[in-house]
Amino acid sequence: MAKLRKIFVLDTNVILHDFNSIYNFEENDVVIPITVLEELDKFKKGNDQINYHAREFTRELDRISGDNLFKDGANLGKGLGTLFIETGKEFSPTMKASFHENIPDHRILAITEHIFKQYKRKKVILVTKDINLRMKAKSLGILSEDYKNDQVQDLDDVMSLGITTLENFDDVKISSLYKTHDGIPEKEFGVDLLKSGHEYFILKGSSSSALAHFDPVERLITRVEKPNAYGIYPRNAEQTFSMNALLDPKISLVALTGKAGTGKTLLALASALAQNDMYDQIFLARPIVALANKDLGYLPGDAKEKIGPYMQPLFDNLSVIKHKFNIHSKEYLKIDELLKEDKLQITPLAYIRGRSLSNTYFIVDEAQNLTPHEVKTIITRAGEGTKMIFTGDIEQIDSPYLDKKSNGLAYLSDRMKGQDVFAHVNLLKGERSHLAELASNLL
Repeated sequence: MAKLRKIFVLDTNVILHDFNSIYNFEENDVVIPITVLEELDKFKKGNDQINYHAREFTRELDRISGDNLFKDGANLGKGLGTLFIETGKEFSPTMKASFHENIPDHRILAITEHIFKQYKRKKVILVTKDINLRMKAKSLGILSEDYKNDQVQDLDDVMSLGITTLENFDDVKISSLYKTHDGIPEKEFGVDLLKSGHEYFILKGSSSSALAHFDPVERLITRVEKPNAYGIYPRNAEQTFSMNALLDPKISLVALTGKAGTGKTLLALASALAQNDMYDQIFLARPIVALANKDLGYLPGDAKEKIGPYMQPLFDNLSVIKHKFNIHSKEYLKIDELLKEDKLQITPLAYIRGRSLSNTYFIVDEAQNLTPHEVKTIITRAGEGTKMIFTGDIEQIDSPYLDKKSNGLAYLSDRMKGQDVFAHVNLLKGERSHLAELASNLL
């Protein structure tokens, strides 16, 4: 007996998250409620990623349908199901009694309920990134789930609890690391916990210890020293490892994760300034996602004044670095010179569109508020000589449709793990202040 196809009904936010989502449901059928097309029409103008997704999805629908109508559905391709557009439906008595507002979410729900009743032998599932809509669907007895195609499956493996510490290590081998700057071949050193990518770990013997790094390209173990990057010194092992990755020209992609106050952005900016002569430009960018989901329209002034509050944390980090030096020092004046000549730019991420990213030190702050597709789009713009840094805290996601497993920062760390151009450090210890550390841990 042939296996019955499932029917997946997609919400608007799934399309805006991934315009290719219709191809990720295997042999099952996909339904797009007409309300979704109505909502997508509101997003087709603009330069943000969701506007791009809205336009691309509409183009894809046009390509799939060609000169045909959607009445009988459109085949999605070999091994895939059929795509249907479902027109609006009257609210059932249950819907009318439960939901008094005639809003897009409820119209999508009404269409889903109609399909659910029409195809009782098939499993009908509403796919939405809106948790509340999922709860409403389940209240009506309709299955509903998040869009899981780009979610991280094993978050604990990606966001490990800390740096690996090898206890009771041979003091002689630790001593040998201090005697050479070139490193020791992996086979000679005898550490069997190494993986294919860049690994940082702490070696502890009976009378000595060392911070170490495994280079997957040269297959060498080297000792990690505490560097100075533009007046900023690392305060713990995690910061030391982070700065090592940020300053290593062989590592072109770095992810720094950790709670607020662990120094992620400060370390990245200081490392960029320390290498300003190696790059044509330094970009420090962040996505604009406001708390309480309020957009820029609530703020007075021109575009520059509107984005100011969102960019202020980045300017605060730059101020910390500047005040490590005398205002007449060459380091202080160099920062002003870089800003004046636009070689150091602090800007919203949307303003990077169309810019050349060749030979650029590119820092993306608050990357946990990006979707996986947005992260991919950013990285694929990297030209020759470009180094990209993504920082963020997956515990502080402001986007209403992202979570710990579906955000771009976690996705990046998961998919790039083990690559020889990538390093990921998870910072645990806050260094902003004792008060900030207490608040982060206890509140």
